[in-house]
Amino acid sequence: MSALAGIEDWPQLWGVPNTAAVVVTTDGGIAEARGDQDREFGLASVTKLLTAYAVLVALEEEAVALTDPAGPSGSTVEHLLAHTAGYGFDSGAVAVTRPGSKRVYSNQGIEVLARHLAEATGIDFGTYLSEAVLAPLGMSATTLPGSPAAGGRSTAADLARFATELLNPQLIARETLDEAVRVHFPGLPGILPGLGRFDPLDWGLGFERNFARPRHWAGSRVSGSTFGHFGAGGTFLWADPERGLACVCLSDLDFGEWSKQAWPALSDEVVAGHG
Repeated sequence: MSALAGIEDWPQLWGVPNTAAVVVTTDGGIAEARGDQDREFGLASVTKLLTAYAVLVALEEEAVALTDPAGPSGSTVEHLLAHTAGYGFDSGAVAVTRPGSKRVYSNQGIEVLARHLAEATGIDFGTYLSEAVLAPLGMSATTLPGSPAAGGRSTAADLARFATELLNPQLIARETLDEAVRVHFPGLPGILPGLGRFDPLDWGLGFERNFARPRHWAGSRVSGSTFGHFGAGGTFLWADPERGLACVCLSDLDFGEWSKQAWPALSDEVVAGHG
């Protein structure tokens, strides 16, 4: 049975209007795909993965550095990427804690990061993202009409190309990606929006690293080396380098109780069927 077959029941079970999902493997092959792969969806916070990757390219180009001061006093590019700059979840530009002391998930930090990169390069962030990441990967259907933290739009077909890059990086060195998915500022507790408090709440440079834990949105069968992100608009992408698998799932129903049940089950089926 298809590992992704369950998404075809989501309209009846959960009232999900549209869903597209795809599984890719380390060799770049599409292991399985369901739904309209060319349908455009809002990415919500999965956008952060694309933004982070553009910053990784900029790091290799030495256009920016992790130690660059950016954001609140005492904060750096590294703090912004790892959600430890001191901004609150919904505090806007106001810092609520000392940089490096807490993991507080914040769109503001990612938006400040994108502005920092634009100022450092003299290139509008959307243009930099397109030239550094989207165009080289052939992601012609992906756009950034809104916030670099949550305003991207894309298709399952395009994100399959990005997921392939995450499993087998070509735009950046393997060492750069390894550094990005390493847990930065380890040991910090925090709240994963919509899912509650985790201690610790592990994060890399833009990549969530809290996988293979109870109550996680990606289920229990992915390995602890998995990294990725989910979006409140009903989207997720995870890459499991240990199993050589990545899964993209896009929908147009906001994250909620339905996704807390449907997403772990789907991810477990993917690992069982393709891992």
